[in-house]
Amino acid sequence: MSDQSSQEPTMEEILASIRRIISEDDAPAEPEAPAPAPAPAPEPEPEPAYQEPVEDDVLDLTDPIAPEPLESVGDLDVYSPPAPEPEPAYTPPAPAFNRDEVADNLVGDHAAGLAASAFGSLSSALLMPKDGRTLEDVVRELLRPLLKEWLDQNLPRIVEAKVEEEVHRIARGRG
Repeated sequence: MSDQSSQEPTMEEILASIRRIISEDDAPAEPEAPAPAPAPAPEPEPEPAYQEPVEDDVLDLTDPIAPEPLESVGDLDVYSPPAPEPEPAYTPPAPAFNRDEVADNLVGDHAAGLAASAFGSLSSALLMPKDGRTLEDVVRELLRPLLKEWLDQNLPRIVEAKVEEEVHRIARGRG
């Protein structure tokens, strides 16, 4: 092992020495007190096998952040970063088939015309003109033909059953 006296002084010893010198300069002449015994130096930590190089990178707050400030406001330089370049617009890949050609082959002209007509009548029935019609009015108009069809099929049977029921009730009351 090496001698304790041959080692360099620790940070605490250096700071204590500086404090003592400062206090001697500020204080009036007094008899010197004996210096405290130096603390034993801690054992150095074992060094790792690999050490990354340490860069002494000092941040200087006076360095400009941009090569050229665009505008000066008072004694401040204002930097506006350049506008980012717009991303190219998405272009879908070309289809492997022609939709018009496939549509022409799947549906004939007559069927396509009927389907378009049906969709047109549906959309016109659902459109609410600005003449004050409400949603209730539209629903009522759409339900009217359905209700008429149901009544045409079921009303005669319902009326016959109710009339027969009433006839039996009246006949029981007389007898």
